[in-house]
Amino acid sequence: MKTTLIVLFTALLGLQAANAAEHQVKMLNYGKEGGMVFEPAVVHAAVGDTVTFVPENSSHYVQSYVVPEGAKAWKSELDKPFSVKLENEGVFLYYCPPHLMMSMIGLVQVGKPLNEAVLLEKAKKIKPKLVMKSERLDNYLAQIKQ
Repeated sequence: MKTTLIVLFTALLGLQAANAAEHQVKMLNYGKEGGMVFEPAVVHAAVGDTVTFVPENSSHYVQSYVVPEGAKAWKSELDKPFSVKLENEGVFLYYCPPHLMMSMIGLVQVGKPLNEAVLLEKAKKIKPKLVMKSERLDNYLAQIKQ
């Protein structure tokens, strides 16, 4: 009986891993939305998925600003690809520190936006730092799915 349960549990974990998606976000000097962007800037993902940030141009890295409850904050190295396994439901807001004033920001929603109230409160605090193209933040927040 114990062995059967262990085999079933292992199989379920294997199915979840097999269904996990890999998302790639490029860090660009210039993209579809103009200068200093993440592309795509908004990712809708599921628990278990992975997001990999890829610097397509130099002088970029990524740092979390808002993470769901239970998730760890993260910060990559300059000019290096960086992957995050999404293990907590909620919304991640992140940015490129050298280009924050140019609104190089992005959002990853994992499942339901359980931390939306915290996200919106912190978004108000970061918005004054977005000197150029600050409307990006509002556009990305508007793409959160309930």
